Amino acid sequence: MSGSVAGLLATCLLTACETPLLPTPPAVVGAPRVSSGPGLPQAAPTPIPQRDIELAGECRRTEEDGFHEEAQMRVAHNAVEVLIWNVQAGRHGTCHFDLREFHQVRQTPHVELQAVDGSACKLMVWQDPRRITLAFAQCESHCTPGAYEHAWPVLFDPESGSCAQIR
Repeated sequence: MSGSVAGLLATCLLTACETPLLPTPPAVVGAPRVSSGPGLPQAAPTPIPQRDIELAGECRRTEEDGFHEEAQMRVAHNAVEVLIWNVQAGRHGTCHFDLREFHQVRQTPHVELQAVDGSACKLMVWQDPRRITLAFAQCESHCTPGAYEHAWPVLFDPESGSCAQIR
């Protein structure tokens, strides 16, 4: 290889190494989470789409492992009017939630209720195309010891108001 071609090639390689990396573009709303490999940051999760929640629901279900839930919930225009939820987490214990122990602090993009006892316990309600979910966070005080780690959200069918199919 001639000296001038080798020099040009070396200059091009050095220039390529000095070119700064461009920042990763911000996540597009609705885009799936993408990772380039282990330990690398992921794009932000897709936000819950805002939906007007209307539900007169009652879900009673017992699973083979002893998990049992009874939930009654009525929501009109994203305002919770009735909520009583009892969870039997198999042999691990129970959790109990009653609307009288909460006040609603958010209506959109999801419904959120905060415990009136000053704890960090909150209940959240959101709707996706297949179901309406009632979930909790930081609510150990509403459960007997050992139950909180084994309790799951309740899923309602938005059409019938009964328990949503989970399979």
